[in-house]
Amino acid sequence: MDGIGILVLFVLLVLFAVVVLTKTIRIVPQARAGVVERFGKYKGTLPAGLNLVVPFVDKVRYMIDLREQVVSFPPQPVITEDNLVVSIDTVIYFQVTDPVAATYEIANYIQAVEQLTMTTLRNIVGGMDLEETLTSRDEINSRLRGVLDEATGKWGIRVNRVELKGIDPPPSIKDSMEKQMRADREKRAVILTAEGQRQAAILTAEGGKQSAILTAEGDRESLILRAQADRESQILKAQGEGQAIQTVFQAIHDGSPDQALLAYQYLQMLPKIADGSANKVWVVPSEITKALEGLGSTIGGAQGIPVDNAGPRRRVDMGSDLPDAATISAESDKTLQNAHNEVAAAIAAAEASAAGGSRGSAKTRESPADPPTEGEEPPGR
Repeated sequence: MDGIGILVLFVLLVLFAVVVLTKTIRIVPQARAGVVERFGKYKGTLPAGLNLVVPFVDKVRYMIDLREQVVSFPPQPVITEDNLVVSIDTVIYFQVTDPVAATYEIANYIQAVEQLTMTTLRNIVGGMDLEETLTSRDEINSRLRGVLDEATGKWGIRVNRVELKGIDPPPSIKDSMEKQMRADREKRAVILTAEGQRQAAILTAEGGKQSAILTAEGDRESLILRAQADRESQILKAQGEGQAIQTVFQAIHDGSPDQALLAYQYLQMLPKIADGSANKVWVVPSEITKALEGLGSTIGGAQGIPVDNAGPRRRVDMGSDLPDAATISAESDKTLQNAHNEVAAAIAAAEASAAGGSRGSAKTRESPADPPTEGEEPPGR
């Protein structure tokens, strides 16, 4: 055998070895499972990683994906209980749990899941009206998942979730629903507006009420404080007048005034009594007349002039011939001056009598009285 034949044989052996090695070593990706058949019969399942099989005898027939899969089915027409046709499209989340069952129990498990989903969905929605179908998605999903999970368990598939992507009613129903929704929203807007106005009116009334209450309380407190201030002012005024009266009374008591001094003070008040054009009649109290009698007695005793006793009260009727205020004032001044002279003479006579009695002498000393003015009579007459 020449060298060329040997070279060809070597090359064939190398190629055969490579093919055998390729058929013997099988690498399965992660989250995959390989179903091995030997002469067309199930032999085993290859896990993820490096695996060795018998070349030309064992064959990896299927490679199953063990991850969770998402399948979206196209919209399907479904008739509701109130005979309305709606289009519903669904989404299924499932996972292969048994590669052997998913391979040999069902020919195409994705198509089987789709058909089972549509059939079950028609059964569920057929017992609901349109409004209930639109508002009961969670209930539909729950019931659909329960039926699919029970039916696909023998196929080696677990349905995890079922979701309704959309429910589309007919166009005419959409227009009616939009009108109803618009009416409902307008109704709610009117209700909310009325509620807002009512709340605003209530708050405004409560604010006015609180303001009126605070104003009334403020006025009441002001009146109370003003009344308290007036009462305290009157109390202080009365206390001051009482103290003034007490002081005057104490001063008078300490000075031991006699009837002559009281008569003198009354004579000083006569010009003020006479001041006024409405004074027609003067009423002289009996106490003042007694004081004047005492004053006259004192002056008469000092000067030797007899004094005529007056009655208990004298009434001087001035009639319509009452002089004017200027004449009364001038006469009052003259009377006051005469009374002053008489009091001074009486005091001087009293002092002279006291001094003469102590020395045993009957001589009296006359007081230096002011000379009478022109047109006046001497004091005591």
